Amino acid sequence: MPEGLHLVDPLPGVLLDEGSLPVRPWADELIDALGVDPRSSYVERFWLGILGPSTTWLLRRVVSGFDRHPAGFPLVLADTARELGLGDKGGRHSPFVRALVRSCQFELARVVDGALEVRRKLPPLNRRQVARLPDAVRLDHEAWQAAQLGPSGASAVRARARALALTLIDLNPDTSAVEQRMTSWDVHPAIAGEATRWAWERHLVAARAAETQPKNVPAGTL
Repeated sequence: MPEGLHLVDPLPGVLLDEGSLPVRPWADELIDALGVDPRSSYVERFWLGILGPSTTWLLRRVVSGFDRHPAGFPLVLADTARELGLGDKGGRHSPFVRALVRSCQFELARVVDGALEVRRKLPPLNRRQVARLPDAVRLDHEAWQAAQLGPSGASAVRARARALALTLIDLNPDTSAVEQRMTSWDVHPAIAGEATRWAWERHLVAARAAETQPKNVPAGTL
């Protein structure tokens, strides 16, 4: 049994009998601060093989929904299943329902008061999960951990990555595209993600400052 997987069925059947399922963010200060976005390169590289593509895409879809509806929204089950390429919602053993159940079994979602709470951030893999990764992926994860710990020389690499991310954000304020472009240039996924978030925050600060600046007054009108 995969590490962190609990076999108890976490989804009451009555919830799945409805046409939609209320979803809302799972507030967790620690994971929200230290975790990774389900749409990040980290999740694609390291979590994907553990969760499977259906559960990974489901989590990404829900978190994207939180961007538009921060307090939560109704997840239309049949429509979402079709949008993810998983057919109709089907019965309890359908691919879509298994993806919902799997997200709960890995404690990335939970049922509370008749609603599905989903994490905005996923925790980094634990040691046992890392040990089960293929060798090449495990070595990449070790490099990610080393970058997070800030080894000697990492500050210069991080500074260059931030400068690059800031330039790319100014050209195209799409954080996903910027992170993907940087990783395609062999910037480590962890460094690319951190640099992109840093650049986006600076971009927003500059945009807000520009909005508060007084408009130029034409000469002779005062």
